[in-house]
Amino acid sequence: MRILIASVALCVAVLFTGTSADAAASGKFFDQQSKKWVTYGSARQGKSSIQRKQVRYNGSYRPNTLVISTKDRRLYHIRNDGTAMVYGVGVGRTGFQWSGTHRISRKAEWPGWTPPQVMIDRERRKGRTLPRYMKGGPNNPLGARAMYIGSTIYRIHGSNEPWTIGSAVSSGCIRMANEDVIHLYNNVSVGTKVVVLR
Repeated sequence: MRILIASVALCVAVLFTGTSADAAASGKFFDQQSKKWVTYGSARQGKSSIQRKQVRYNGSYRPNTLVISTKDRRLYHIRNDGTAMVYGVGVGRTGFQWSGTHRISRKAEWPGWTPPQVMIDRERRKGRTLPRYMKGGPNNPLGARAMYIGSTIYRIHGSNEPWTIGSAVSSGCIRMANEDVIHLYNNVSVGTKVVVLR
């Protein structure tokens, strides 16, 4: 229901202020609380409460590997210089966590969202209706960027709810603040190894 309300609010806002693509390109999105277009990174609208940082790394994973610890709710991008960039992430809630090794199979900027049928059915049983498809943009749950994990239904993606970063809240996807997912997206490529640890 919240997604449906957000979609309606976005449509109304777009009628009066331009297209969502225009807003996305300018780094703005429609904030549901203030009912105004705001810039990413202002207040709580795009930043994680967990600041990304570079740390020394001498573990066993090779450079250009993404290691996700669902327990710690952190994503580690192992780099070539003996360091790792550490990001806060949201992970799957109880019953939706998973582990495995894959590779990034695709990257997308302002991706559209097609909820898996299993998610549509699950939410329908709760009395909520999800859209079959939502165009990419500021209020889209996938946020500013998405990196698709192998042939799974999971992604590393941005979020229109940055305050959830550091929590176990998703249906299995790895959720990042938009500011952080853009930073990561710009530093990895298709084929990058992804290791998800429980």
